[in-house]
Amino acid sequence: MTQKDAVTLGTLRRKVAARQAISALTCYDATTARWLERAGIDLLLVGDTAAEMILGHTTTLHAPLDFMVTITAAVKRGAPSRFVMADMPFMSYQPSESRALHNAGRFMTQGMADAVKLEVDGSYEALVGRMSRAGVPVVAHLGSRPQHVRREGGYHAAGRTASEAATIVDDARRMEQNGAVMILLEAVPAQVGQAVVDAVSIPVIGCGAGPACHGHVVVLHDLLGMSDWHPPFIAPQAALGPAIEQAARSWAELLGTGRYLKDDHPYRMRE
Repeated sequence: MTQKDAVTLGTLRRKVAARQAISALTCYDATTARWLERAGIDLLLVGDTAAEMILGHTTTLHAPLDFMVTITAAVKRGAPSRFVMADMPFMSYQPSESRALHNAGRFMTQGMADAVKLEVDGSYEALVGRMSRAGVPVVAHLGSRPQHVRREGGYHAAGRTASEAATIVDDARRMEQNGAVMILLEAVPAQVGQAVVDAVSIPVIGCGAGPACHGHVVVLHDLLGMSDWHPPFIAPQAALGPAIEQAARSWAELLGTGRYLKDDHPYRMRE
């Protein structure tokens, strides 16, 4: 990829204007990022889902800040021409505006992120405004918010009543007014996705938010068939989980035969 092929915020805006879908996937390491760049994926989300997919936790609450900054930089090094969005993890921005600004700065400098994502509602408009004025591109995550899983008693769709839908649409407007450069809308009815797209002029990336969104993101492991469970809005496009299992089983069986490297070891003693 050359510099002229780099995906920027301007690129994403032009795709929206041209009615071209923005492709997005989660990513957590440089090697995978390199292949996704070659595939032409526009946007790589270094999601706090890494707590589940990489660290083995059952929620996204356990994604350490230093870890997230480190893997964000890894993804950007692996795919330098892609737009890399970094998830700000639980309690990296909620305690205070000053801490949020400092941590966002770490993602922009150490992590080389192109934007940071915060799970917000209307009460965060002052924070979004302050971060935007400081030069941080903010993506406002609305709808279902996984970092609220304990308060909500589990993962649930959002915006399923007229009142909830109106609040989400109003929050989207307020986020744009305070400088948010993009909306990520998760697990809402299609009508809510359409209403948010109609209400704002910035790109709207859906995660199970209906067909009207300008782009869509899913967890890479779900797409590749590596998860034991996947959400209903994504059908796996591969079966890498079983393929990895079979490759590992074949390796173990080969070693069990005692033939591995017995006659074809690549290194020889010199004369």
